[in-house]
Amino acid sequence: MSTIERIASFADELVAIRHDLHAHPEIGFEEKRTSEIVAGLLEHWGIEVHRGIGETGVVGILRGRAPGRRIGLRADMDALPMDEQTNLPFASKHAGRFHGCGHDGHTTMLLGAARYLAETQEFDGTVVLIFQPAEEGLGGARAMLRDKLFERYPCDEVYGLHNQPDGHPGRVGIRSGPVLAGADFFDIRIAGRGAHGALPHQSNDPIVIALSLGQALQSIVSRNVDPLSSGVVSITQIHGGSAYNVIPGEVHLAGTIRTFDDTVRAQIGQRMRQIAAGMAVSFGAEITVDIRDIFTVLENREEQARAVQEIATELLGPEKVVHGDQLMGSEDFADMLRAVPGAYFMLGAAAGPALHNPGFTFDDAILPVGASLLARIAERRTATQ
Repeated sequence: MSTIERIASFADELVAIRHDLHAHPEIGFEEKRTSEIVAGLLEHWGIEVHRGIGETGVVGILRGRAPGRRIGLRADMDALPMDEQTNLPFASKHAGRFHGCGHDGHTTMLLGAARYLAETQEFDGTVVLIFQPAEEGLGGARAMLRDKLFERYPCDEVYGLHNQPDGHPGRVGIRSGPVLAGADFFDIRIAGRGAHGALPHQSNDPIVIALSLGQALQSIVSRNVDPLSSGVVSITQIHGGSAYNVIPGEVHLAGTIRTFDDTVRAQIGQRMRQIAAGMAVSFGAEITVDIRDIFTVLENREEQARAVQEIATELLGPEKVVHGDQLMGSEDFADMLRAVPGAYFMLGAAAGPALHNPGFTFDDAILPVGASLLARIAERRTATQ
């Protein structure tokens, strides 16, 4: 893997930063320690710092040799509300908190790019360093946008990346157009009538209704959505009942909808409500459906995606740059890309447990690679007229 020589020279320091962040994970909008570490390092390197953007977000402003274009670089800082099962010497010190998606690595990469750019100053224009809170479904990007992120710190373009433990360390995957799916979260509550488990005729069993509803919802993608379009409806939670001999009065279903097209997204939501309403009439029960827009479809602009491809090829070599896949995962950087043109790319890492797995381990070897890519994007794109 090729990196900028200066960044490679302080790679061990980046690893130390990453391990410290990993040992002290903080979930969305609680990243106070992380934010202070980020802000303190930026200030130490002589970078202008703004705290409290989107509650716990941090923005650094780095001005180059002369006026010019303004390029945003973004990293997410939050951890997941889950336990770690890696047995690493720097494993999470806090139960139920784990950097199981590698945001500690993303933050460290952007810090590495910031340090290099502050030292060298070999660019014109302005680099806006965006350290975002609460990416994991809590709306951190939207919080920063509500705080007028791009009005206060204007950007002509904005870029971000994500690690991918795919067995191809240092390989960049980039494409234009839709890259990551939009996502809704849903909650469905079925209110029936409880009874003794031995006397089901005295109940209106919400568990039976839930089983029927769950099966019916799976017909939406297979029978209502155009086969040439993509969609996912996943029920990921079922809650109901408390004893072997009690039919409960209520059951709660929850899950997610994923699509690459807002029209398909609306169609799925409409059909879910229609099916639930029909089931309610059929079973004589009350069914409420709450569907919430959590993630926007992430779309890369063609010009910026091509720029990432060219810069990565120059830095890493053509064998390390591929046409990226569309993925059903979601990413709230999509909201920033709706506000400002830009691109998001995947950075391959050593093979291992998947993202969001309790055994996930971040590949430290890609820290200087990611930092070098972000730094080079800033240098090249601030120079573009």
